[in-house]
Amino acid sequence: MEKIIKAAVDRGASDMHIKAGDVFRARIHGKLVPLTKQVLTPEQTRAIALHLMSNEDDKAILDKLKDYDCSWAAPGIGRFRVNIMKQRGSFMIVMRVIPFEVPTFEKLRLPQAMAGVAKAERGMILVTGVTGSGKSSTMAALINYINKNENRHILTLENPIEFLHQDINSSVTQREIGSDTLDFKMGLRAALRQDPDVVMIGEMRDAETIDTAMKAAETGHLLISTLHTPDAQSTILRIMAMFPPEEQEVVRIRLAESLHAVISQRLLKRADGQGRAVAAEIMLCTPAVKDMIADGKRIGEIRDYIADGREQYGTQTFDQHLMDLVRDKEVSFETARAAATNPSDFELKMRMFSRMSTVVDAASIPAEEKEEEPAGAMDGIQLGGGGFDFMNQ
Repeated sequence: MEKIIKAAVDRGASDMHIKAGDVFRARIHGKLVPLTKQVLTPEQTRAIALHLMSNEDDKAILDKLKDYDCSWAAPGIGRFRVNIMKQRGSFMIVMRVIPFEVPTFEKLRLPQAMAGVAKAERGMILVTGVTGSGKSSTMAALINYINKNENRHILTLENPIEFLHQDINSSVTQREIGSDTLDFKMGLRAALRQDPDVVMIGEMRDAETIDTAMKAAETGHLLISTLHTPDAQSTILRIMAMFPPEEQEVVRIRLAESLHAVISQRLLKRADGQGRAVAAEIMLCTPAVKDMIADGKRIGEIRDYIADGREQYGTQTFDQHLMDLVRDKEVSFETARAAATNPSDFELKMRMFSRMSTVVDAASIPAEEKEEEPAGAMDGIQLGGGGFDFMNQ
């Protein structure tokens, strides 16, 4: 099993799937591909589950467990976040690869504005996106930046612990749900009595946890957590929807005061087929955004404000970052258009960008070197059946 896992990691796998009645599969560059021809038996899958579990008490009750989370590491192979579940009466295991090296903003190719986000002294920073969009890596990069550049006490609550942070300029305390504290809610309440400057929660799953998180931000702490929402605007609406209608007005005002930033991200197939690129939306809670959140009726204006604040504040929408990725040839136009918030609007903006680029290039050519443009020449983008193509500039 360990040889197969190592081979998968060497091929760039992000996840491994081990299931009774199926072959060993791995997710490589976003696609789930088979790695073996041998079908696993229920007995083999159960034996693998036992091998991955570190808690002897849990091993004794394995057959009674329905869902189980843990971490596993092997020298020369890597570290993994492990989920063991039951399906059709037998076991299935999903393993997420956790790199030994803690990521940085530069390695993840995140926008430069992330450094400014990490310098906040208080408030809530929410990293959002669908499952498998790289939220854990981005949170680890935030913690890593603070650890290297600030003198703070950073306390994390994780299930299980993923990236291992060493004490650099900050002191990092990492607590695992189940073994170090009972659950996220209890761990977060206790954290406020443990003199933290920064608190990281693996996920905010209910209204009580969000309420405690806002209290932490209100009392001067920097709180970092995740939500499974696609963008900043829907993140605000999702938080509101977790509370009863009669409490939502007060929660909206508290959220406007405590929220510092929302980073939403998606992973896209790279144009060269080698791995995936991150597209990120960054919302900073400027006074204007705080007013929109507190008002409630103006939340729909937030996306336009994010786009307008790019030069001044470093904010950006998904579509703005997608344009950058296409321009830099990291992502194909077709991939970016499919991921865009508004595909038709994105296509129009790309056409305008290509026209402007052509005009600028033409203006920089000495008059004697210019050639007459043939009638009907395209301006850089072919639409319809021709797809999309940049001019060779």
